[in-house]
Amino acid sequence: MINNKKISKFAISIVKDLHKNNFQAYLVGGCVRDLLCGINPKDFDIATDATPEQIRKIFRASRIIGKRFKLVHVFNRSELIEVATFRSGNNGFNDGNLVTDQSGKIIRDNVWGTLEEDTYRRDFTINALYYCPITGKIEDYNKGLKHIHNKEIVSIGDPDLRFEEDPVRSLRAIRFCTKLNFKINNNIKEAIYKKGHLLSSVSNARLFDEFCKIFLNGMAEKNFNKLVSFGLNKYLVSTNLNGCEFSNQLIIEALRNTDKRIKNNQSITPGFLIAALLWPQLIKKSLKGNEINLKKFFRSMDSILRNQQKITAIPRKFHTYIKDIWVLQLKLHSRIGRQPYKTLKHPRFRAAYDFLLIREKAAAKTKDLGFWWTEFQKNNEDLKKKLIIDLKKNNLEESTKIFGFSKELR
Repeated sequence: MINNKKISKFAISIVKDLHKNNFQAYLVGGCVRDLLCGINPKDFDIATDATPEQIRKIFRASRIIGKRFKLVHVFNRSELIEVATFRSGNNGFNDGNLVTDQSGKIIRDNVWGTLEEDTYRRDFTINALYYCPITGKIEDYNKGLKHIHNKEIVSIGDPDLRFEEDPVRSLRAIRFCTKLNFKINNNIKEAIYKKGHLLSSVSNARLFDEFCKIFLNGMAEKNFNKLVSFGLNKYLVSTNLNGCEFSNQLIIEALRNTDKRIKNNQSITPGFLIAALLWPQLIKKSLKGNEINLKKFFRSMDSILRNQQKITAIPRKFHTYIKDIWVLQLKLHSRIGRQPYKTLKHPRFRAAYDFLLIREKAAAKTKDLGFWWTEFQKNNEDLKKKLIIDLKKNNLEESTKIFGFSKELR
C-alpha cells in the first residue's frame, strides 16, 4: 500500500535503530496520510515508546526540545527528523503532567503512554495512522483509512473538547480540507464556529507559523475563502473586509499571485504577502483628499505593523522589507529626471514592481504605470531616455503628491 522508496532513508534508519534497541517505532501523522493520498511528504515524523532521554542516548546527533511538548530532533547533515514519545491522556505517569488552562487548552503534555493511547491524543483520524516501514503494517485505531477513502476529515473524540485543548486545530482542519480536497465533517464545522474565538489566546509566534502554512502552500486563495466563511481570517491578518471593493480584490490578487509563484517554482516570502494584505490600511490612514499625506504615510507604517504583530509575530527581518515595498509604491509614481534610475537600482525594486502590477489588477485601472515600468526595465538606454522624454512631452510627470490612490478605497 505504501512505497518505501518515497520515504526518507534517514527516517527508516531511525526506526530500525529504535527497533534494535527493543523499542517500538512508527512513521506517523502527515507523512503516512500524504503517502496514502498519493502526495510526496515533505517531513517525516516518528513516534516511539522510548522516552526523550532514551532516544537521546541512542542517537548522538540529537537534541531534546520543548517544554509544552517535549520531543527529540534527530539530525544528520541534510535532514532533521522529529521523534516523539507515545502520549497518554491520563495524569500521573512518569515525571510529566497533562496540564490545561481554564479554557481547556493544553499547556503541557509530557505524559507518556502506549501506542493505542497515543492514537487517541491526535487531532483527526487521517493523522492517526502509524506505519512501520520494516513490516509494512499500518496501525489504525480510529478508522483513518476509511476516512481517507471517503475523503472526509473527522475528529478523534469530541471536536469541541479537542479545539479547546488546541484551538489551532480549527486552522489545521481548513488546511487539510483544501490540501487534500476532503470535506470537513459537520461536527467539526460546528466546533469551528463555536470554538474559533479561542484562537485569540494562541501565541502570535505560533499563529505566524500557521499563517505561513496556510498562505504559502499553493492553496492561499482557497484557504482564505474558507477562513472568511468560518470567520477566522481576523485571527491571522488584521484586514478589515468592510465592503471596500479594492481591498477585497487586492487580497484575492495577492493570494492568487502567491499561488501562481508556488506553482511556477518561483521564490515567495511572507513579507511580500503581508505588505500586500496591509496596504489598504496604510492608504486609508494616509489619504488626505485625493493625495497621499507623506507624514501620515510614514508615521502609519510602524503602527500598522504593530497591530499585525499582535496577531502574528512578524520576524524583524521582514519589517524593513515590507516598509521598502510600501515606500517604493510612491517612488514608482515619481518618474521625473533621474528618479526612475534610482528606483530601478533599489534592492527591493522587483518586489515593489510585482506589487504595483497586483494593485493595478485589483483596481482594474487602465493607467499604464505598470506597463511603463515594464518597458523601463529593458536593457536599452535609448528606450529609457525616450520613455522619460515622452512623459515630459505629454505633461505626465508625477510628483510625490501622489494622485489617484483614492480609487483604491472605493
